[in-house]
Amino acid sequence: MHSGKGRSSTRRPPLLLLLAGTFGAAVAALPLIYLVVQLGRAGGSDVLGAVLRERTLTLALTSLALSVIVAIGCLILGIPMAWALACVRLPAPGLWRVLAALPLAIPSYLMAFAWVSTRPGLSGFWPLVAIMILACTPYVTLPVAAAFRLADRRTADVARTLGRGPLGAFRAATLPQIAPAALAGALLAALYTLSDFGSPGLLRVQTLTWAVYAAFEGGLNRTLAAATAAVLVVLAITLVLIERVVRARAHRDGAPSARIGPIVRTSATYTRITAMVGMAVVAAFGLGVPGAALWRRGLDSRVAGVDWQRLIQSAITTLGVSVGGAVLAVALGLPIAVLAARHRSRVIAIPESITYLSSGVPGLVVGLSLVFFTLNTVPVLYQTSLALCLAYAVIFLPKAIGSARSAIGQVPEALEDVSRSSGRGPVHTAATVTARLSAPGIATGGLLVAVTAMKELPATLMLLPIGANTLATELWRHTTTTAYAAAAPYAIALVVVASIPAYLLSRAELDGTDD
Repeated sequence: MHSGKGRSSTRRPPLLLLLAGTFGAAVAALPLIYLVVQLGRAGGSDVLGAVLRERTLTLALTSLALSVIVAIGCLILGIPMAWALACVRLPAPGLWRVLAALPLAIPSYLMAFAWVSTRPGLSGFWPLVAIMILACTPYVTLPVAAAFRLADRRTADVARTLGRGPLGAFRAATLPQIAPAALAGALLAALYTLSDFGSPGLLRVQTLTWAVYAAFEGGLNRTLAAATAAVLVVLAITLVLIERVVRARAHRDGAPSARIGPIVRTSATYTRITAMVGMAVVAAFGLGVPGAALWRRGLDSRVAGVDWQRLIQSAITTLGVSVGGAVLAVALGLPIAVLAARHRSRVIAIPESITYLSSGVPGLVVGLSLVFFTLNTVPVLYQTSLALCLAYAVIFLPKAIGSARSAIGQVPEALEDVSRSSGRGPVHTAATVTARLSAPGIATGGLLVAVTAMKELPATLMLLPIGANTLATELWRHTTTTAYAAAAPYAIALVVVASIPAYLLSRAELDGTDD
């Protein structure tokens, strides 16, 4: 007998829910619609010429190589760190969890700023790869640590009894169980790298994102901008589709089983020392160097003077638009999450598929699409905070949907059936049963959107209201002019503001599966 947990209902979804889900998917599809319209306006020969330019192909290969190498590096670094967090009895475990998650609060361009200010003249492809790996590894570490905690260790024990060594048993029994989480994290790292604008700019590596922004800012060739953005989107969507195919195969080959019994952590001295030394080295490069650079530049800024009013206003704006974007993302994504969790069918799955397809669209293209949309349909929204919040919602909508869908799927449908059988209507049941039990997961999705939106740069530069500033844009403005001392207060404030939700996220990800 099914317990009701995780099942998908065969009941027909309410019309209002379908309409709300369709609306959310339509909003998410705006960037794709924008590209189709822009490319349709241009002649086919012009678009083909822009796409097949040697310059465009070179930028595409650079961007793709950067994303793939960073994703592989995050897997190589993140999986051992996740294993250490989940399977090794470490002293002060909370400290190591925070150190593993804290890079989420540091934008990659801030980390690049710290390294460039520490080593003036630092530039090039491989330094950029190293910085992006340090910035993106938590995308792999956090979900894989949770997967390790849920993995069924009986299969590894069986492999050991059959004569396989520790590595052989891990590869045969445990790796297939954590592979879906690892691939999902690697995809996030690859997409983040592909869409990043600030770090390549600071390290003087020209990528597709840089080319799109340059073409847009120049305003002389919108066809080139749209065609280059289309290449960027195709690369991103290709990464999404490849990850989904590989992850589906990993699910079939080794879907994780429910863990039985308490998790057993190793206490071997050599293993504990190795794990602590390795994570300390990663923290030193990913957190220590940026922290020291910010401290040093912060002392310099005391001498140069700090515009406290501008700093406080930027922090308030950052909080306002990021929280607004998170609320909007949850509002747009919740109906889609309910449909995905409770009313699975090929037709009903279309809204969710559209949002995840749109997740491959970088923030730069989202910013371009909303500039186009607001100017041509709702001019009153152009360069307003609402337009920026909408951009955040579109960019990070899959994060809100994923958390909400998982949370709603964990609520047994039997509880909803009992509520309805006692005379409560579907709306009352959804509010008093489903929403109440899934609220923590929904809030986690909103929190993830908020902390990520605080660091978003390209769309913010395009859509920020005239006269307003965020911590990210102020940091970017000062670093592009090499005013490192003036940039330091904004960098420190951004880390402090983003560290709070990042810490809460680390607790949710890593403690949520603890015994």
